[in-house]
Amino acid sequence: MSDFIQENKDKIEVLQQTIEEWKDKEGPLMPILHKAQETFGYLPLELQAYIAEELDIPVSDIYGVATFYSQFTIQPKGKYNIGVCMGTACYVKGAQKVLDELTKELGVKPGETTEDGRFTLEATRCLGACGLAPVIMVNDDVYGRLGAGDIKEIVDKYREK
Repeated sequence: MSDFIQENKDKIEVLQQTIEEWKDKEGPLMPILHKAQETFGYLPLELQAYIAEELDIPVSDIYGVATFYSQFTIQPKGKYNIGVCMGTACYVKGAQKVLDELTKELGVKPGETTEDGRFTLEATRCLGACGLAPVIMVNDDVYGRLGAGDIKEIVDKYREK
């Protein structure tokens, strides 16, 4: 048993209940991966190998699904996920400048997480708030009509939490 599995025994027990519930049904992988993502926050290779063994399927099948669908991640996410809308309305109104400022302020590129595990920066598709362009979301909080000068204050608010 890998160290990761051993260190996360409680979470594995939660996931195992879902595996048992779905493994003899048609199409078990998606609900099991959703539960794994919800429980662990991401799908590390050790966890993918565990699921593959439990379902008796190649780990490459799991990896393919985990990397194809955007709702899954194989890297840990930060406590605060910052999504910068790069949809047309936001882009035209300066989303790239907002993204550039976030990159500078956090010291990470889109798709990366800060070393302290506090922030993950993502460039996203349309967030559906075009009237507020440009828009970012920090977890479930929406910030609109932004300029590069607004970023430090927003980030500092989450640094203090």
